Amino acid sequence: MNFDSLDTGLGDYPPSLHGTLDAGLEPSLDPHLNPNLLQGVELDHEALSVMEGMYSELHSAVSEVGIPVTAMHFDLHEEMLWMGNHRGHVTSFFGPTMGRYSSFQIHMTEDILQLHSLETGVLCLTKTYLKCRTRGGLLIFDYPMEHGAENHSLLVTDNDSVLLGGQQNYVVEVDLNTVQDANKFTLEDPGVAVMRQTNRFFFCGHTSGKVTLRDLRSFKVEHEFDAFSGGLSDFDVHGNLLAACGFSSRSLNGLSCDRFLMVYDLRMMRAVTPLQVHVDPLFLRFIPTYTSRLAIISQTGQYQFCEPTGLANVADIFHVNTVGQLLLSFDVSSSKQAMAFGDSGGCVHLWSDAPDVSFNDYSRETDFPLPCLVDTLPQLDWNHDLVPLSLIPTPLASTEPLLSDWPTSLATPKPRRAPPCDPEILRTMKTVGFIGYAANPRTHRRNQVPYKLKDLEQDYDNYNQVPESPIGRDEEPHLYMVPKKYRKVTIKYSKLGLEDFDFKHYNRTLFAGLEPHIPNAYCNCMIQVLYFLEPIRCLVQNHLCQKEFCLACELGFLFHMLDLSRGDPCQASNFLRAFRTIPEASALGLILADSDEQTGKARLGRLIQSWNRFILTQLHQETQEQEGPQAYRGTSSSSLGSSGESVIGKLFGCEVENSSLCRCGKETVRSSLTLLFTMHYPEQNSQDKTIKEYDFAEILKRSICLEQSTQAWCENCEKYQPTVQTRNIRCLPDVLVINCEVNSAKEAEFWKVQSEYAFNKAMQKEATQSAKTKDPPPMTTEWCLDEEDACKMEGFTFDTRAEDLRHAWIPLTLKMSISKSHGLEITNWPEDEELSATEEAEGASLYDLVVSVPHVLDARTGGNLVAHIKVEETYHQRKEGVTHQQWYLFNDFLIEPIDKHASTQFDVSWKVPAILYYAKRNYHTKYDLRIKNPIDASVLLTEASLARKQRKSHATFIPLMVSEMPQPGDLVGLDAEFVTLNQEEAELRSDGTKSTIKPSQMSVARITCVRGQGPNEGVPFIDDYISTQEQVVDYLTQYSGIKPGDLDAKISSKHLTTLKSTYLKLRFLIDTGVRFVGHGLQKDFRVINLLVPKDQVIDTVYHFHLPRKRMISLRFLAWYFLDLNIQGETHDSIEDARTALQLYRKYLELSCSGGSEEVRKVLKGLYEKGRQLDWKVPDSDTGDGRGSPKSTAVFPSVMGL
Repeated sequence: MNFDSLDTGLGDYPPSLHGTLDAGLEPSLDPHLNPNLLQGVELDHEALSVMEGMYSELHSAVSEVGIPVTAMHFDLHEEMLWMGNHRGHVTSFFGPTMGRYSSFQIHMTEDILQLHSLETGVLCLTKTYLKCRTRGGLLIFDYPMEHGAENHSLLVTDNDSVLLGGQQNYVVEVDLNTVQDANKFTLEDPGVAVMRQTNRFFFCGHTSGKVTLRDLRSFKVEHEFDAFSGGLSDFDVHGNLLAACGFSSRSLNGLSCDRFLMVYDLRMMRAVTPLQVHVDPLFLRFIPTYTSRLAIISQTGQYQFCEPTGLANVADIFHVNTVGQLLLSFDVSSSKQAMAFGDSGGCVHLWSDAPDVSFNDYSRETDFPLPCLVDTLPQLDWNHDLVPLSLIPTPLASTEPLLSDWPTSLATPKPRRAPPCDPEILRTMKTVGFIGYAANPRTHRRNQVPYKLKDLEQDYDNYNQVPESPIGRDEEPHLYMVPKKYRKVTIKYSKLGLEDFDFKHYNRTLFAGLEPHIPNAYCNCMIQVLYFLEPIRCLVQNHLCQKEFCLACELGFLFHMLDLSRGDPCQASNFLRAFRTIPEASALGLILADSDEQTGKARLGRLIQSWNRFILTQLHQETQEQEGPQAYRGTSSSSLGSSGESVIGKLFGCEVENSSLCRCGKETVRSSLTLLFTMHYPEQNSQDKTIKEYDFAEILKRSICLEQSTQAWCENCEKYQPTVQTRNIRCLPDVLVINCEVNSAKEAEFWKVQSEYAFNKAMQKEATQSAKTKDPPPMTTEWCLDEEDACKMEGFTFDTRAEDLRHAWIPLTLKMSISKSHGLEITNWPEDEELSATEEAEGASLYDLVVSVPHVLDARTGGNLVAHIKVEETYHQRKEGVTHQQWYLFNDFLIEPIDKHASTQFDVSWKVPAILYYAKRNYHTKYDLRIKNPIDASVLLTEASLARKQRKSHATFIPLMVSEMPQPGDLVGLDAEFVTLNQEEAELRSDGTKSTIKPSQMSVARITCVRGQGPNEGVPFIDDYISTQEQVVDYLTQYSGIKPGDLDAKISSKHLTTLKSTYLKLRFLIDTGVRFVGHGLQKDFRVINLLVPKDQVIDTVYHFHLPRKRMISLRFLAWYFLDLNIQGETHDSIEDARTALQLYRKYLELSCSGGSEEVRKVLKGLYEKGRQLDWKVPDSDTGDGRGSPKSTAVFPSVMGL
């Protein structure tokens, strides 16, 4: 939101208006007065006067930009104004100048619904809490509501108690002295939205549209007014009148704001003539100054004064300048001299009828923070008998030892004694010479001694050598259950952003990780899963359609970047941006709020399983709509796809036969296609609490061929009947996808018990084999391999004992077959064995585990999702030039090779299974894995603008002609401008330095490409403004030149396109092999979400840079080398792209004339000049910029554009 319009053309107040405001108090954010917004104001240089009796805007201030103000309240005891916002934050302002007094947090997630001041502090009401704080922010008491209650309103009564009402069917009376429930009154009509009080009644306004008058002692209903049919918005009581506003029901259009105010006479308890007003009333208050007039406020910022028994006058309508925001809160001071409005943009507007306004008739003095008294310490009276001598520092003159001098016997360090050997080791040890050998009982971790300082009896991890994520570096070191490589990783941002963060610590492979700081990046692990399925990788990269938000297209763009990356992380920002626009994703609850991700409230295990089902269905639909890969605007097709069946259907699809048998004998059979199966676990007997032993293959077969009883409609019986529903499959999929559905403690306990059964069985098998041999086999040596060496070894494996199979229930390989006689058969199978020719002839297939996705439970970080993926030979061949298979752990940008058995081990206390993928052995041989780039030169052709008002005469670029199509090595000047979608989240450390927790989320708003050679050098051929459907919090106009409305298709006059359209143009240029010239291109490509090979990027910020020196701005370089004065008021991407091209030409000129030594000498002079001028460009003597003829000589054709 842009608040610049609040400050233009404003005059200053005389000092008399500031009252006795302390000099140390923070000034208001807007200490001026806007004469265009005031009614009847006369301004001159000497004084300022306001017409008495006419309300006009006195001040406006911003608490938190973009955070809606949900509650306003004038302090009843001091000259203060209170506001509460949508994020549970409360701020107070002092006096008419609105100097900030205090600011503190009440609740982390709930809105502030109502505020009320007491003598000792202020009451703050949220949905589930009533909190009382001092005016400085200290806690007085905290009153939580009962479970299920939802507050809406409070009313402080005359007897030191407060009434709390809301959606519940009762009102609670809380004693403010004891903070205990005094009474609980049951309501006949629940939903109390507003409460008022007079000396005769309590008034309760209900959400149903009724207003009830209740007895002051018993709270019983005395009278009832049915005001509105659609709902009540607000009401107020004064004298013998009650006025209410609300909503009326419309038969076709639902609810609408009623412009008739209902007025009731409390003497006769009946309605009088309704009052028609000219605004849509949302709030109303009686302001009895000269008469009992009413103030009616609309949500759009209009308010009107009228008499409750007369006609409303159009001339009495005023307008609050909210800059397009909506009014959400309103209050009137007790003196009736001031009104306050809070809008949805975080702005507070103070209106008054006099410049020397006072909020209360008799306000007490406000306490301000005391100044520092260090330099004004009182003098010590040496002759006084009670002066403490400890205040006088004295030298140490005595030779006696001090209490802090510990004796040597107590200060000598002693090593901790080693624990005694395990008796089991001594009992089984065999001695050869002076060396003893014994089997490891595995009661402790290797190379660890348990120090029982705090009786921590947990399993700890010491295998991983990857440095811990910065999220735990500043915390106190303590032993931790979750291994480091599985913990949630975060990026530590510095003032250089990501440039000095070492991702190589977390990923020493050549595969690309994904950054986790983007909203809804919880699905990063599943994106990696889809990427490492070769048919899907080829499918989406061959896919291209004309839908603006197509997940298959965005996955293809992302997978292309993962292919090009050599270990550097990528980000899925464009894919997640398209994902947020899919209505089905929002309806399924797959789109998380930032607060849910940060606080760990999201149930990630269930969420990622729903995401898995959604993405397979969405890709199946999107790829089935298109007959084959085709150019963006072309009509060519290919034989790689067909209209009847998609690759997703062939890969995951399984034809299912659903049979429903009613007890009357009627059987209904339906066929369908399913892409995944959900695990169903046996019901536990309530009498026998022991869980029986099951094989995973048996449970999987039951889940696929599911049989259950349920109520269903029977056409024969013509009613709902108990039916037996059975599911059978007709064919086996190439990839079997399983959602594990371990979403409760019951399923987790089932997995735990089955894992223990499997482990005990493996131990018994090992004991039986050991008993057959006389001497035990020698102990195998466990090697700790470096990750980089491990990646280069072919067939990298670990020697595994039965102990290593603890917590493992699922097998690495399954044998599956379908026969007419036995139906579906599933059995465990040894991984290194193949099927016999007979079994293959019978249609049996082997399925290998290729993916397992666990949910890591971590109370400290809120948990996260990781993926174990078996990377096939083709990926290693492309990345590393070797041919082997290897299991890897993918944890966002942390990638590490692991043992294959780690993918089957699930210790449900911290590692809960979520998704499993079993792939048919050698399944990919029947798929065409060729990738044909679907992006061709047609994407650069002229396209229509999305903007309705854009005219050809306003064109800022000339599209490329066919003869100008780029060739490999051609230069293209590029610059991009951005807007902010989410502000940066940072915290201040105790030493005063700032630590960035989450960077600001940027979105590209304008992309410009100019010709780098030829007769039209410097003429832009792309100048696209990018339309966005997301809310922009800051247009950064000073730095981007983007103004509000430029990205709106309804009012923009620019050449407006979609991000996908411009992205395809840049992808075509990259694939062609052009070289991009620009200044700071690394950030540009990062926000656009493009990966450009380094040999195709010419960044002038590095060409004109000395090691260990600061980076130099484009403006300073243009002034120093080119005599150009650019970026005067705002940035222009065409100007910046041309300037970068000229600077590169200048660099080539310097390099050719004197070589690297000449360039270094020039750069030293540049840095010396920059230090002298503090890196600021001197003001130009002429208005058109110094050296503008030189720019004309460089680009003679540009001036005619």
